[in-house]
Amino acid sequence: MIIGTIVLFAIAVAVSFIHFALVLLIIPVAVWLFAFFRDPDRDITPDAKAIVSPADGLVSDITELESCDLVGGGPAMRIGIFLSVFNVHVNRAPCDGVVAAIVYKKGKFINAMSHANASSDNESNTIVLNEPGTKEPVCAVKQIVGLIARRIICELKVGQTVVRGQRIGMIKFGSRTELYIPKRLEPNVLVQVGAKVQGGMQILATVNRPIAIPAPVTTERPAAAPGMPVPSGSIPLD
Repeated sequence: MIIGTIVLFAIAVAVSFIHFALVLLIIPVAVWLFAFFRDPDRDITPDAKAIVSPADGLVSDITELESCDLVGGGPAMRIGIFLSVFNVHVNRAPCDGVVAAIVYKKGKFINAMSHANASSDNESNTIVLNEPGTKEPVCAVKQIVGLIARRIICELKVGQTVVRGQRIGMIKFGSRTELYIPKRLEPNVLVQVGAKVQGGMQILATVNRPIAIPAPVTTERPAAAPGMPVPSGSIPLD
């Protein structure tokens, strides 16, 4: 974002020496650039059974997979989302989880609308989340570049804990994001192909049990009643 702004400013200064009116041509590009990198806050559902959208865009395909290694090797649901250059490009965590793996793959730059080829052939980065407290994959998010998009940003590390709707990365300039949910969680898909979705806000599916980070257990020693001896190891208060 900073580099792009500096480049546009330099171009504006250069063309101003030719004709000041040419600077006006830079303004729409600058407005689009700032709009592209927008990162609005979102209202995240507290429903622990909800799997929210990992991206803004258009649901391009919903596919049942007989086998998916990303989520344990069993059957899975895949929901593909196409992001145009006008969508917010920040990716978000679909649910609570622990990052089990981050897999980067080099590849081509096929148009992301061609989901059949883009999914398997394009450069991508896949984030696998395990259910908190277990070693079972609960979902996977695949960031895929497109014809224009050439850079994937992932802000996570293996072992990191994330919560539903948390920002996890970005794909710059038009792309595709895929969500994989294992069928053992009995996902009930709530969207259809052609639906417009918003990352972190739109619920794409619900599963058969809550997926949530366990609340921390706090142990507080009860205070001694007046006149009673202070428990061993405690410091008496004045």
